[in-house]
Amino acid sequence: MSTRLGLAIGAVVCAALLGYGYYLQYLQGLEPCPLCMVQRAFFYAVMALFVIAALHGPGRIGTAIYSVLIVLFALGGAATAGRQVWLQHLPADKVPQCGPDLFFMLENFPLARTLQKVFQGSGECAAVDWKFLGLSIAGWSLVWFSLLALYALWLAVQRSRPRRELRQAG
Repeated sequence: MSTRLGLAIGAVVCAALLGYGYYLQYLQGLEPCPLCMVQRAFFYAVMALFVIAALHGPGRIGTAIYSVLIVLFALGGAATAGRQVWLQHLPADKVPQCGPDLFFMLENFPLARTLQKVFQGSGECAAVDWKFLGLSIAGWSLVWFSLLALYALWLAVQRSRPRRELRQAG
């Protein structure tokens, strides 16, 4: 498999995950909480890096750089998803109160305070409205961010290995 194809596959996976998120939002009626919106932004960032890298067709060093960037954004998404999973497993009396929605905070609070509130999460982020195989959407996001980070590292390792050339006897 070529490096470009491998990078494009990563972008397609991100696009499919985002598409499913929009399906759940617009066709199933599940409204994303602030932490879900942050995770969505991280999926977009990871997808954009995969797309840019696939279009660029980098060499060994470039693939390593793109892979590190993808891993960093995937880790940011995993940390956000992990925070939401933690909130979802809190006892009911420990769940933070629901706060204003993200758009209200962006319009009325300073950016630093909005980011602080978003990353802390709220009661709406602790709600589990959907599960598949025992995992919530945040749980699946954590799994996918982890897989995308490992995949990016695998692509970098594959690219850094010297290629064996077939030599014909003759």
